[in-house]
Amino acid sequence: MEKMKSVEQFHSTVNNGVTIAVFSADWCPDCVVIKPILPEIEAEYSAFQFVYVDRDELIELCQELDIFGIPSFVAFKDGEEIGRYVNKERKTKEQITAFLEELNITSK
Repeated sequence: MEKMKSVEQFHSTVNNGVTIAVFSADWCPDCVVIKPILPEIEAEYSAFQFVYVDRDELIELCQELDIFGIPSFVAFKDGEEIGRYVNKERKTKEQITAFLEELNITSK
């Protein structure tokens, strides 16, 4: 999963195809819990591009996209937001994959 280093890089990246942006932070206990399952999800949904956004490093992007809770997942298709799984809850693999399935995009 590529880590976004700037707001410009993020916008450029999400402009092509289907991108799932994972908003997280190293200090977040819920983010640490799901970190080991993310590679499995990436492999299962290989048609999607997954990118990592560190909430503290790109706080202005989080403000722009109204991301208040982490971990959060926002889906983009060719630069347009098509779905989001944003709340303050801890996420399970089942919840994350259910969100991806609900996007109704060929993902496998």
